[in-house]
Amino acid sequence: MTIQALKDDACQLLEGNILSFWLDHMQDNVHGGFYGRIDGHGQLHPEAEKGAILNARILWAFSAAYRFFSHEVHKSYKTRLYLEAATRAKDYFIDHFIDHEYGGVYWSVDYLGRPLDTKKQFYAIGFAIYGLSEYARATGDHEALDYALQLFNSIEQHAFDRQYNGYIEACTREWGKIADMRLSELDANHPKSQNTHLHIIEPYTNLYRCLKEFQRNASCDYLPVIGAVLPMTISIPQETIVRVEAALRNLIDIFTDHILNPETHHLDLFFEMDWTRDADLRESYGHDIECSWLMHEAALVLGDKQVLDKVEPIVRLVAQASEKGLRPDGSLIHENNDCDLHWWVQAENVVGWLNLYQYFGDRQALEKALRCYQYIKDHLVDWEHGEWYWSRRADGTVNRDDDKAGFWKCPYHNSRMCLEIIERL
Repeated sequence: MTIQALKDDACQLLEGNILSFWLDHMQDNVHGGFYGRIDGHGQLHPEAEKGAILNARILWAFSAAYRFFSHEVHKSYKTRLYLEAATRAKDYFIDHFIDHEYGGVYWSVDYLGRPLDTKKQFYAIGFAIYGLSEYARATGDHEALDYALQLFNSIEQHAFDRQYNGYIEACTREWGKIADMRLSELDANHPKSQNTHLHIIEPYTNLYRCLKEFQRNASCDYLPVIGAVLPMTISIPQETIVRVEAALRNLIDIFTDHILNPETHHLDLFFEMDWTRDADLRESYGHDIECSWLMHEAALVLGDKQVLDKVEPIVRLVAQASEKGLRPDGSLIHENNDCDLHWWVQAENVVGWLNLYQYFGDRQALEKALRCYQYIKDHLVDWEHGEWYWSRRADGTVNRDDDKAGFWKCPYHNSRMCLEIIERL
């Protein structure tokens, strides 16, 4: 497959299979926002809880799609639909997920939009920043940027560990200590994790990129309603940009100095407050390959040659460490104790190897990306009903026990993979 053919194919996959599914099946026109769940058999659960992660990722995906397709050269007849979906997601998130009393983001709301689980999981707040900053990049909306900066302040105020560095996992609604800090039942109950740091560096990178773009453009278009563009001057205080930049620099150091295992070059998963590593050194190949390119992206957006010189050798080592989970057909297992072939792992596998091809000229990395992309098309894409299956089991059967769309199954990893292919190559 030629590079142009890959780009064209990814564009068709994004618009015709992924985004169309969410537009056609997941918009809740009764109670607002988006439904909380479609199970693995395609059954809609209209009264399922609505998760912050799902809704923040929907916001990111449609904002990123609108940002890309709104450019004249990439114009799509669905561009307006992407803007409408992004704006629906943004408005619903601000109205229902933002805690307007204590700050931060609720973990979940019920199908009517009422707070359900009110704990403050910093992973979710990170995704809120990711989605809101992408909406601001796409539309110039100052309200989205304002909320993204408020949430940045919440993380820095309540999650940052000033004694040992890094960020804790969770708090109560009122920012108090919480006994169970786990992100999910599959995780260990430790105060710090690689996963949360990964999904804080990711939104901080996007927020910093957004701030620099706003500063460069010196103005934005505020969209109070769809189609009404009102030019407004927006001033980004230099102090704000400096704070976000400093936090981003520090996060890069956290990954290179604490989370990276210097002996294995895997990224360890769980830590105590003082960065003592969990005794169970589980290897997560999906997170390794995802982190390799996200850490590189952070350094590239930062634009500091000294940081790049430090990070780039590590980027290659972490990607190479993930190869332990590669299979001959190009797919990547999730962890050394989980041989399922998850949708998100395959998407990140493609981007991670493309990153090595793009920046280091690694032709073998391109071949790995292409093999995995073909695996996705052959085994994970639901060509009949839309979207991707959660995973393929180790025996090759489709996993229908987990959701087609739900609390953790979102149009984020796969949409981003497609956009990364189109925009990078």
